[in-house]
Amino acid sequence: MIIDMTSPPKLVTAVVANDKGEIFDLAGYAAVGADGPLKQPLEVSQTLNLPSGSELMYLPDRTPLLYDLQQKRLVLLPEDPYTPGNAIFPVAAFNSPGYMITHTAAYEEQPQAGFLPLFSYGAVGWHRGKFRSAAVQVDAEPRQDLRRMPLDKIEAGVRRMRRELADNRLSAHLEKCALTYGCPAGKNFFLSRYEAPLPTSSTCNARCLGCISFQTDGAMPSSQDRIAFTPTAEEIAAVALTHILRVDRAVVSFGQGCEGDPLMQTDVICDAIRLIRSKTDRGTINMNTNGSIPDRIDRLLNAGLDSLRFSINSVRKSCYEAYFRPRGYAFEEVLDGIDVALRHGAHVAINYLNCPGFTDTPEECEALLNFLQAHPIHMIQWRNLNFDPVRYLDIMNAVTVHSAPLGVQTVLNRVRKAHPKLQFGYFNPPKEAF
Repeated sequence: MIIDMTSPPKLVTAVVANDKGEIFDLAGYAAVGADGPLKQPLEVSQTLNLPSGSELMYLPDRTPLLYDLQQKRLVLLPEDPYTPGNAIFPVAAFNSPGYMITHTAAYEEQPQAGFLPLFSYGAVGWHRGKFRSAAVQVDAEPRQDLRRMPLDKIEAGVRRMRRELADNRLSAHLEKCALTYGCPAGKNFFLSRYEAPLPTSSTCNARCLGCISFQTDGAMPSSQDRIAFTPTAEEIAAVALTHILRVDRAVVSFGQGCEGDPLMQTDVICDAIRLIRSKTDRGTINMNTNGSIPDRIDRLLNAGLDSLRFSINSVRKSCYEAYFRPRGYAFEEVLDGIDVALRHGAHVAINYLNCPGFTDTPEECEALLNFLQAHPIHMIQWRNLNFDPVRYLDIMNAVTVHSAPLGVQTVLNRVRKAHPKLQFGYFNPPKEAF
C-alpha cells in the first residue's frame, strides 16, 4: 500500500521485539497504528510520551506491519532487515490508567496465533529517546499512579489493617488483591487514599468475553481469582468505614475485577449500606455494575447508594449482547436501570469500553450521541477494552455492518460539542465532585 507523503509529517520510529522479548527501534521504518481497517504511519502529533507505569508487550505469532520510509509504503516485516534470519515481532503498549488509546498495534496474525491475553494493545513507537504512545489523557488524577504506591507503605498498611480488622475476611481478601495481583484499588485501601474496593459477589449474570476473573473455554486465562465467598454486611461495613473515616473525599465501590456483578448480592449490600450510613454520612458509596436488574438498583438507591457506573462496550443491543453475553436479561433492562438511577438523582456514569476501529465508527458514534440525548448521564469513563483487538473487531463486525472509522479523537470532540456539561474521566468521582 503506497501512502502519499507529499508534505511528510514527523513520524514516530517503529519498535519491534526479537524472540527473547528484547525491544528495539528499527531505523528506516515508522510505527504504524491500526484503527480497525485503517492502517497509517503514526505522526508525532498523534502520540504522547509513554505514560509512567505503562507496560510494553511483544506479541508472539504475529508479524509487524511497519511503514518503510524509503519505499514509502506499508510492509509486513517478519525478519530484522539488518540481521536477516532473525525473526521480529510487534510491540504494543498497555497504557497507565487515565489514558485512552487512539490506535492499536498494527500486525498480521500468523496461522498458529491464538487469543492475546486480557490487556489492551495500544500502538507505540520511538522518538527522540523516548517511547511514544498513541493515546490521549482523559483523567489527570493520580489515583492509580504506581509511583505513589510504595511497597513498604502498602505492607505497613496491611499490618495495620490486620490489627484493626482482625478476622475480617474481606480485608484479608484485599491483601491478596494488593500484594499478589497488584490491584491499584486494593493498594489504595491499604494506603488510605482515594477509592477502596468492596468486592462481594462470586456470581454473575453475564459471560463477558473479556472477564478478568472467570474464563471457561480455555482460549485465554483469567487474570485473577474471583472472590470465593460473600462477606457479611458487618465485614463490608467495617472495611468501608475504616476507609471513609480516615480519607478525605473517600469513595468505596462495589463491583470489582475480582468478583461477578454486585447486583447478585443486593440483600447483603443493602444491609451494609444501611450500617455504613448509620455511622456516618461521609464518603461516597458507589457501585460498578452491568445494571441489568432495575428493581434491585431501586432498592440499593433507597438504602443509600450514592452513584453507579454501568459497564457498556456499546449502546447498540446487538453489539452489547455479543460482548456481555447476558444470562437472563437483555440490553433494554440495562437502559431501564440507568433510567431508574437518574430518576433517583444518583450520579450516573458509564464505563465505556473503547476499542479503536469499533468505538469510533460512524454507527457507534451516532448511537452514543442518541443514547446520551435519551439518557442524560453525568459522566463517561473512557476505558480501554482489555481484549484481543483483532478478535474483538471480528466479533463486532459479525453482528452488524460498520463504516470506516472516524478516529477516536473525532468521537471525543463530537461528544464534547453535543454535550458540553458531560464529564469525561476514568475514575469514580467523590460526591464532592458530582
